[in-house]
Amino acid sequence: MHSAGHVVLARIRELRDFAAFRPSRRLANGLVTYEADPIRKHEFTANPIKLLTGRLEETRPENIPTGEENWTLWQSPTLMNVSGKAVRTAFNEWRKETAEFANSGLLVVLHDELEQPLGKVRVRRAGGSHKGHNGLKSLGAYLSNTPYIKVGIGIGRPESRSPEDVAKYVLRKMSPHELITVREAAGDVIGKLREIQEGNLKA
Repeated sequence: MHSAGHVVLARIRELRDFAAFRPSRRLANGLVTYEADPIRKHEFTANPIKLLTGRLEETRPENIPTGEENWTLWQSPTLMNVSGKAVRTAFNEWRKETAEFANSGLLVVLHDELEQPLGKVRVRRAGGSHKGHNGLKSLGAYLSNTPYIKVGIGIGRPESRSPEDVAKYVLRKMSPHELITVREAAGDVIGKLREIQEGNLKA
């Protein structure tokens, strides 16, 4: 269940037709994809009609709204509980290599949300209680001076409140139904990202 953020991120990539994820040593060894690629300029993807940078207007898929070409999707290579350092490193490096977005670029973190119903999306500013979520605790420790927004994807919770049962719940694999429901949350997350991009929610 802790993989909810990764599941939604992968689905966003599919829905928005981004290039395939690839490893990046610069970005803390995480997996990354850009709609507008700042490194491999004018290099073709496996599909020769699509450019990673500067999509030709006549070949631009209609389902990618203008403005989303500035999105970068990055997946942490580390365990969730200690992800803060990698996120900080990757974001700082991203700001260096995308100078045109360095001042306006905003970090948005996708994570599982134990207190929310399965598939429900919740958006919050950084700060506040991490509610026992060690990944958010790690982010808070490493990003104390960096504004960011948290997007939680609900995974429900077991009836038992014992730490052992909760740990087993969040570490287990999703059932087929749970996986489908979490994947479907990607559309809602995309909507929230647009709102953030338009300035309707600021960190």
